[in-house]
Amino acid sequence: MTREQHSAQATARPPVLRARGITKAFPGVLALDGVDLEVEEAEVHAVLGQNGAGKTTLMNVLFGLVQPDAGEVYLRGRRVRFRSPHDALAHGIGMVHQTRKLVAAHTVLENLVLGHPRARGLLDLHAARRELRSLCQRYGVHVDLDARVWQLPEGEKQWVEILKALYAGARILILDEPTSALTPPEVQVLLRALRNLVEEHGVTVLLVTHKLPVIRAVARTVTVLRAGRAVARLPVSEASDQELVQLMVGQEVALPGLPTDTPRGGVLLEVEDLCAYNDKGQLSLRGVSFSAHEGEIVGVAGVTGNGQDELAQVLAGLRPAASGRVRLAGRDITHLRPLDRWRLGMGYVPADRSEVATVAAFSLVDNVGLNYHFDPEICRRGLLDRGRLERLTRRILATFRVKAPHPYVQARHLSGGNLQKLVVGRVLSRQPRVVVAHLPTQGLDVEAATFVRGRLLEAKSRGAAVVLISEDLDEVFAVSDRVGALYEGRFVALVPRHQTDPETVGAWMAGLAGRDR
Repeated sequence: MTREQHSAQATARPPVLRARGITKAFPGVLALDGVDLEVEEAEVHAVLGQNGAGKTTLMNVLFGLVQPDAGEVYLRGRRVRFRSPHDALAHGIGMVHQTRKLVAAHTVLENLVLGHPRARGLLDLHAARRELRSLCQRYGVHVDLDARVWQLPEGEKQWVEILKALYAGARILILDEPTSALTPPEVQVLLRALRNLVEEHGVTVLLVTHKLPVIRAVARTVTVLRAGRAVARLPVSEASDQELVQLMVGQEVALPGLPTDTPRGGVLLEVEDLCAYNDKGQLSLRGVSFSAHEGEIVGVAGVTGNGQDELAQVLAGLRPAASGRVRLAGRDITHLRPLDRWRLGMGYVPADRSEVATVAAFSLVDNVGLNYHFDPEICRRGLLDRGRLERLTRRILATFRVKAPHPYVQARHLSGGNLQKLVVGRVLSRQPRVVVAHLPTQGLDVEAATFVRGRLLEAKSRGAAVVLISEDLDEVFAVSDRVGALYEGRFVALVPRHQTDPETVGAWMAGLAGRDR
C-alpha cells in the first residue's frame, strides 16, 4: 500500500483517536508545538522520536495526566476532555508508563486491583486472582501474584504495569517505551501479546518507542515527532530505517566504531570469588571472579535476574558481599561505604535513573551536588559553594549536551535521555578510575545512546577501567574489549571481543555453555 493509499484509507474510516493542534509548554520548554495525531482502530500505531521530542508529554495529554495549553482530542469522532486519568480509563484508554507507577511494598495482586474500577467497597481478591491468572495464561505471562513488587526484576515489573492496564479494561492501550526494561525473550512475548490483542481482540495499541526493530515487528503506522512537532505520519512498510532515523534526528548519526585493541595498562579492578544475596534472600552471585584493566571496557551481558543487579550494587557498595573480595587499584574495598569508594575513584551509573540516580523534585544543581558534596572544591568547611556547584552543573549540561532551560529546573522536567546524560555527565566529570555502568543506554533513542557510548569510550581512552553491564548485545560488542555473560550468578565465559560473536554470547546468556566456541 502506497502512502497515498494509506492516507486515503485513513480519511475514509474515521480514526478511533485523534489529536489536533496539541500544544503544551513547561517552564522554559515548549514540549509540544501544534501536534496532530491520528490512530486507526485495531492497529499498532508507533510514535517515534528522540528523547525530549515530546512523545511522553503527548501520551500524558491523551491519558489526562497533563492538560494541554491548546488543541483538541477526539475519541471515535467525538470531542473529549480528560481532566484526569480516571476520565481516560472510563473511556477505555489505559497507559503503561516508562517509569514505574507501582507500590513497591505491596504484592503484585494488590497492585493490580489498586485503582481498578471495581475496587470499591469490599474486594473479592479470590475472584480477582482467578481473573488475573486467566489473563496471564492468555498472554503467556508468568508473574508471581503474591510476590512483593520490590522483589521483582525490572522485566516482571513492566509486565505488572501492562497487566494492570489490561485488567482495567483498556481498549486503547498506550505503551510508553514498554521494551526498555525487557530482555530479548520477554520482548518477543510482549510483541506476540500485542499482535494477539490487536488481531484477536480488536484492541488499539499506541506504542511509544525509539527501537526500529520493535516498530518493524508490530506497527502498521508510525508518527515521527521531532522537537515537539509531528514531522511525518506514514505506513511502516513504506519507510526505510535510514529514513526513519533521518526524520527522528534531523541529521545523520555518526555511530562509534569498534574499540581499538590498544595495549591494556595495569589492573584497576579485581573481583575475586564474589558472592551476594538478592532481595529475596537467595544467593544470586555465585563465585564471580574477573578483572578490569586501565584503558579497558569489560562488557557483561546477561538476561535479567542472573546476577547483574547484584554485581553492580556490590561493586558500588550498595549491597554487601556475602563472601569474596573487591579490590580497587590493589586496595581491598569489599566493606567500604559507597562514599569511600567514590573518594577512591569509583564511579557508578545506576540502572534506574529516575528513582536511584536522581531526585525528581531536586533541581539539576542539587542532583549534581549529590555526587559532589564531599569534594573539597565544592564543599568547604561543611558548606556547599553554590556558585561553584552551579558553574559545574552548567559545564556538565554543555559538555554532555543536556537539553534543559536552566540549571535550576527540577529533574522531573527532563526527558529520559537528557536525565541519563546528566547522570553520566555527573559521574564521568569526576574522571573516575573505575566506572561501573549498569544499563547506561536503556530506553534511550539512537542519538542519546550513541552519545553515552561515546563518553564511555572517552573514559576508556583516558585510562579508566569500565565495567559495562548491559542486556543489549549490539551495545556490548560495539564498545567492549572483552565480553562475558552471567548465567545464574556465574560467568559462563569472559573472552576478548574478537574471539567470539553475538550469537555465541547469546547462547551463553541462555546457559548454553556447550556452544561457547
